[in-house]
Amino acid sequence: MMTLEQANARAQGFFPGYLGIVFTAIGHGEIEAECAVQKDLMAPNGFLHAGAVVTLADSCAGFGCMSMLPDGADGFTTVELKTNHLGTARDGTITCHARVVHTGRTTQVWDAEVKHRESGRTLALFRCTQMILYPRATSTQA
Repeated sequence: MMTLEQANARAQGFFPGYLGIVFTAIGHGEIEAECAVQKDLMAPNGFLHAGAVVTLADSCAGFGCMSMLPDGADGFTTVELKTNHLGTARDGTITCHARVVHTGRTTQVWDAEVKHRESGRTLALFRCTQMILYPRATSTQA
């Protein structure tokens, strides 16, 4: 299983790291992360951009999936996601707790809840499906 240190190191230099996402807990079938609400993540209307919320949830689900890949798999890709936005934030920190609800040989399904840490309000409910990737068989031609 992936450690917190490995998850945070892997996020650096990529979109989750760029947004300031920090993984705070990881266990079998569960993962948590947080992200500070900052001006760069705001929409022009002064509220947290919905894309930042989705990125936090999708990053949790994706890193959770990476930590639970079946034997022989070498990666995954998100093939479907849905988010219900229930609120927003202007400051503070948003947190995400994601948990696996299905693990199969070809897919995983993850649910996540994004909250505003300071108020405890739920900002979004998220579900995604990841397709598990396996190395392609190579053929040799004479």
